[in-house]
Amino acid sequence: MTNPTRIVLASSSRYRQRLISQLGIPAECHAPNIDETPLNAEKPAETALRLAQEKAAHVATQHRNALVIGSDQVADLDGVALGKPGDRDHTIAQLQACSGKTLRFHTGLCLINTQSGRQQDCVDTFTVVFRPLTTEQITRYVDKEPALDCAGGFKMEGLGISLFERLSGDDPNALIGLPLIRLVDFLTKEGHPLP
Repeated sequence: MTNPTRIVLASSSRYRQRLISQLGIPAECHAPNIDETPLNAEKPAETALRLAQEKAAHVATQHRNALVIGSDQVADLDGVALGKPGDRDHTIAQLQACSGKTLRFHTGLCLINTQSGRQQDCVDTFTVVFRPLTTEQITRYVDKEPALDCAGGFKMEGLGISLFERLSGDDPNALIGLPLIRLVDFLTKEGHPLP
C-alpha cells in the first residue's frame, strides 16, 4: 500500500492557502461546513484544537486516499476569545482592548490520513505583546490596513508589525493561521516528501 499523495486543505482561508503554497505543495482546498461556535466553558486553545479536528474530519469523509489538513485559530485575551472583527468599529475596539496587553494566538492543527485513519494534531501558541497604543495610532493603522477578517484585527505580515513590542513562539506562520513547522513534521511522518 502506497502513501497518499493528495493533499487537501480543509479551509477556504486565503491566508492558509498562501501559507501551504510556500511549501511548494499542490493542495486542493475544500471549505468545511461546520459550526464554529465555542462550547460552554471551553478554553480558547481547546476551541482551536476541536475546530481543527472537526474541519479535517468533515472534509476527510469526502476524500479517499488523501492527507487532509484542518486548522483553526483562536485569539485569547486574558482567557477571552476574540473573533474576527468584521468591520472598522469592531477592529478599532479590539485593538484598543489589546493595547499594552499580551494576546495569545492558539492555532489548532490536525492532519488525517484517510487511507490509514491515522490522525495527528497539536495546538501551536504564539504570543503577541502590544505596545501601548493611542486611539489615533489604532485608527491610522485600521485605515491603512483593514484586517477585518483576521482574529485580533491586524496582519503581522504587514503593517501590523508596528503595533507590537515583541512576538514569541516556535513558528511565526502559526500567527498567520497555519503552523508550517509542525505541518512539515506531520507530513514527514506520513511519508510525504518535502524538500
